[in-house]
Amino acid sequence: MAKLVSQDHPALHQIAEEVPVEEIGSAKIQKVIKDMRKVLLSCPRGVAIAAPQIGVSLRIFLVHDVTANNTDQEERIPDMIAINPKIVKTSKKRTEMEEGCLSVPNRYGNTYRHANVTIRAYDENGELFERGAGGLLAHIFQHETDHLDGILYTDHAHKSWETDENYEKVTDEN
Repeated sequence: MAKLVSQDHPALHQIAEEVPVEEIGSAKIQKVIKDMRKVLLSCPRGVAIAAPQIGVSLRIFLVHDVTANNTDQEERIPDMIAINPKIVKTSKKRTEMEEGCLSVPNRYGNTYRHANVTIRAYDENGELFERGAGGLLAHIFQHETDHLDGILYTDHAHKSWETDENYEKVTDEN
């Protein structure tokens, strides 16, 4: 059974391999996606996961629709799978946001990211798509793409802190 790996795992510190397009529908890749989904759904505060976070060095990330009960469609975050994603457009404007990571438990930090981005990727059926995003979804795209490039948000957070199991701040750093 797949499990979440911690920040020290080698897969989180290397550039993940592209998935050959002809292999996207294969049992192997579909199992990786299924395992990623299971692990993500087992994490109550998780909104997205990258394959390296389950120890698989492939360029795949999954976003889970944590806003499904939100009636404002513009604020919904779609359930989606991005295989071999590339950020193809970024805004000049950057925004600061608090970030955390499933592989770095009980630790958060402030990061600056582009306010808007567009990714190009393949879905789980091997169909190429492009998707623009702003706000939280833009931050998620950049955070997950960083995972695929061997970068953790802690590598560039300008302020960080630890929390307890109730997510209450217990220490400040930087």
